Amino acid sequence: MSRSFVAEQSPTVCFDFGLQGNPFANPSSSASSHSQGKANGCADRLATFGHGLNHDLSVFNCCPNDLLMSQRLLLCKGLAVVLVAGHIVVQLLPSAVTYLALIPARTIPFAWNLITAGYIEQSTYGVVISILGLLFMGKLLEPIWGSKEFLKFIFVVNFLTSVCVFITTIALYYITTQEHYLYMPLSGFQGVLSAFLVGVKQSVPDQELSLLRIKAKWLPSIMLLLSIAISFFTPESATYLPILIFGTYIGWLYLRYLQRKPETKFRGDPSEDFAFSTFFPEFLRPVIDPIASIFHRMLCGRSEASTEARGYTLGGAPLPASDPIEASRRRERGARALEERLAAERLGAAQGSEESRRDGNDNV
Repeated sequence: MSRSFVAEQSPTVCFDFGLQGNPFANPSSSASSHSQGKANGCADRLATFGHGLNHDLSVFNCCPNDLLMSQRLLLCKGLAVVLVAGHIVVQLLPSAVTYLALIPARTIPFAWNLITAGYIEQSTYGVVISILGLLFMGKLLEPIWGSKEFLKFIFVVNFLTSVCVFITTIALYYITTQEHYLYMPLSGFQGVLSAFLVGVKQSVPDQELSLLRIKAKWLPSIMLLLSIAISFFTPESATYLPILIFGTYIGWLYLRYLQRKPETKFRGDPSEDFAFSTFFPEFLRPVIDPIASIFHRMLCGRSEASTEARGYTLGGAPLPASDPIEASRRRERGARALEERLAAERLGAAQGSEESRRDGNDNV
């Protein structure tokens, strides 16, 4: 499934700052090189719409690309409203935590806790971080996966993470015989956020963060390492650690073995660049790979029939081989979605400066 930019298909649909289809061109430098042609083109367009539209830049802002992006982000905004509503409910009615958060001793009669716990943030800073992470990473992942798959990913990761946390707390109770494991309310969107980081690792692994100079493929590993280190100094944060660990692992399992590719009939991503050992430093991978292969055979039901084909199966459904073409297509979709967002932001900033310059000229 190919997604192309408006700038690539028709560079003149949006306001032309001399970009000529390149969303990352420098408007000032391009203007200096094409000033005469650009001036004539802009004059013709403005003359077509009339003198009354000189100050109305909505014509140039209403690109189909921007409208499509805003429609895709409706799901992220709706989930953000759900997180805010859940936080308000538990703040106004503290007793609601008993029915909405995951309390292992009460999960058997209140089984819906396995679903609702992931959308309940008990602290203000928790809901702020969750909303920011949802909007930022959702803006990248939802256009790549599609709204339906994006929502399915959130639901599956949230539910399975709660199930794993429930089993872990029950096991800790039987091991330590400490009852606080049974009555400790656990909730939060952190499991899904950690799974989003895995999705970013898969989609744009080589994208480098401008501030930290860290590639996106290391974000899940760094997040878990910091969380484990912080849990030693702040015991309260240790309650989030199982959610983060299981969220990361469930997110990887889903993307590795279960996610359906809309352009093919295959499931998962068996490329070597997304193997379980890629979460660890290079020197640990010879130790991790044999262990991971055992779990891989357990999940797939059988080992590969041929090392050349390297085909994967899950429940009888074939998985694509480690095809570099498929991996390249996936990375191109992620890169295009990221470039699309950056291009829209830069175009908006350029339009704002152009509008200010025009207003200044009119005032003079």
